Amino acid sequence: MLYAHTPAAGSDEWHKLDAHIFAVARLAQEFAEPFGAGELAYWISIWHDVGKCNPAFQEYLKHCWLDPNHRGHGPDHKAAGAIYAQQRVAALALLIQGHHGGLKSPAEYQNWLAEKQQQHGPAIDQAITAARALLGTLDPSQQLVLPATIQNKQHASEFFLRMLFSALVDADFLDTEEHFNKEKAIRRGSSVSLADLWARLEAHQYQNSGQSQSRVNQVRHTIYESCLAAAPLPLGWFRLTVPTGGGKTRSGMAFALRHALVHGLRRVVVAVPFMSITEQTADTYRAIFGMGGTETPVVLEHHSSAQHTNGETADFTPSQQWARLAAENWDAPIVVTTTVQLFQSLFASGTSPCRKLHRLANSVIILDEAQALPAHLLNPILDALVQLTTHYGATVVLSTATQPAFEAIPLVRQLQPYEIVPEPKQWFDALRRVRYDWRTTATMSWEEIAALLRAEPQALAVLNTKRDALAVLKALDDTSALHLSTLLCGEHRRAVIKEVKRRLSAEEPCRLISTQVIEAGVDLDFPFVLRALGPLDSIIQAAGRCNREGKLTQGHVVIVRPTEGSTPYGAYRTGVGVTEKLLGSGPLDVDDPAVPTRYFRQLFDTVNTDRDGIQKLRAQLNYTEVARQFRMIDDDTEDVIVPYGSANQQAQVQHWIDQIRRNPTQTRYLLRRLRPFMVSLRSREAARCRQRGLIGALLPDTLPGVGIWHGKYDSLLGLRADDLDLERLVA
Repeated sequence: MLYAHTPAAGSDEWHKLDAHIFAVARLAQEFAEPFGAGELAYWISIWHDVGKCNPAFQEYLKHCWLDPNHRGHGPDHKAAGAIYAQQRVAALALLIQGHHGGLKSPAEYQNWLAEKQQQHGPAIDQAITAARALLGTLDPSQQLVLPATIQNKQHASEFFLRMLFSALVDADFLDTEEHFNKEKAIRRGSSVSLADLWARLEAHQYQNSGQSQSRVNQVRHTIYESCLAAAPLPLGWFRLTVPTGGGKTRSGMAFALRHALVHGLRRVVVAVPFMSITEQTADTYRAIFGMGGTETPVVLEHHSSAQHTNGETADFTPSQQWARLAAENWDAPIVVTTTVQLFQSLFASGTSPCRKLHRLANSVIILDEAQALPAHLLNPILDALVQLTTHYGATVVLSTATQPAFEAIPLVRQLQPYEIVPEPKQWFDALRRVRYDWRTTATMSWEEIAALLRAEPQALAVLNTKRDALAVLKALDDTSALHLSTLLCGEHRRAVIKEVKRRLSAEEPCRLISTQVIEAGVDLDFPFVLRALGPLDSIIQAAGRCNREGKLTQGHVVIVRPTEGSTPYGAYRTGVGVTEKLLGSGPLDVDDPAVPTRYFRQLFDTVNTDRDGIQKLRAQLNYTEVARQFRMIDDDTEDVIVPYGSANQQAQVQHWIDQIRRNPTQTRYLLRRLRPFMVSLRSREAARCRQRGLIGALLPDTLPGVGIWHGKYDSLLGLRADDLDLERLVA
């Protein structure tokens, strides 16, 4: 008898190798069937653990069983299957080599294989012979080939192998889990169908739609009906161009569910650019579809700060346990995630992030605030989306008030997205909530800007940098003013936003000085907004915080050019230049959707939309380097835990720190709990602060990227230090 795994704790039942191989093959086939790769998935799964037939590996398993303290990975069990796959469809060998440890480049694979053949050649041959005897056959009845639609198409082939890899590793994880933890396996999945969810949304909409005769609600109702009318259209690319306040969160989901039901799709994935919007969006959907409670949960919220993604499950509710498991492979009917989580996974090489990818086939993918996708990565991002819509039965919805003109990029010039809401300009005209006041022909001093704010009892000022925000705060000299930037930790920012909402609701004086962080989907409603001249889409986002609910006849948005203002480098500064160029013809009517389109066309003509050469690396199947180069967020940063909050909060933070130091195995889980109390610094600035004794170590040997802040932390300004380079803190 040959085995795949030792018995689970407290059991004497070994995991039989043939049972494991066939179970993985059936699961992988099921996962890959939606994109026509079921047969390929089945056979690479048959081959993936052929090496475990090696007598040395079987001896290793027995050693592990007899000695639970035994450490080590044991003899290689991947080379035999990789060699067998290479002799049939060479590219598949990469997937078998990567099913533990992740995808590599062809060069890395060849070096690895040569080493294994040299060291273990006879053992590899022996394992293949034993596997054939165990499984009956290792060969399909017909020759395996890659789909004709991707042959000789480099990026299509690279993406196809990713999706096939996802099916294999998820199936392998799941069957192994079934052996070691049957109770955990039972908690997976959801019994709620998309038809059930549609019924809930329809009932919820019936209770709300048309109940108010206000202009805003009537427009929202019409937009909702337009989304339903578009749902039967064929799979592909769609635009949902809806002005701020037009109800696109609900209407977009209505389109997605109806579209999925019409075409037999499996799930809806909503990706947003910022965690603050993720939380708001997930809360909106939970209010419609239910929180879970005693019934099966349906809405998975998955991002880097989600508390459910790591740690022991003993203290979790059933809903939290489900979310923790669903986050591993997106086995949920509705997934709300960040664009960072989505696209970093799509270009990852590791097994864990790749597990979820096959779930994107036959799905509706809504990209909320699509204009926020990083310009320097648009070529690989859009190519991945094209692959999903062309070969994997997915629909992509670009949902935003400021539609990016992606068709200006040569890679996707042939795309013709369907406009879900016909003639969207009429709704922008109907929901004109603000008057834009362009005061950009001359510059303004900080004192002049402060004077404008003093004249308004409730005002929001959005500056381009932290340095500029602090300069306006100083000039304003208002002891009741509030401040919002990444100088504040997340918990501090949440407290500020809560206080702002309270003051606005109570009609108390409220002046908030902020950086671009306020534009990250923060749901506030000021009568007056001042915005430093910036990229046009950022200006429009800032205006979205003005008269948001349409309670005033018109809000007032003033755009100024600060005399001493600064601008971040890169695409942001390029966007400012494009905006200035457009202003050369006079003030801009940004409520006309054609204006943002002109802006994005010029922006994409100016920036390099594949700055890091990701597409060339993909064409080489260099999965290792693609994963290293593809970064939605600059990761040259370090985090510091700051002393913010009440005495109880600070005691809790210290408790988590002590737990990490006593039990490092809980580090990843506890770091997520600590995340709201962290501020990020560029690595160079962090090193300078460390030399000055402002940063202490948490776990110096194993966790160099996280420290403890020993400097000042101000209740208004946040992280402080003499001579601190503010722009080396993450924006």
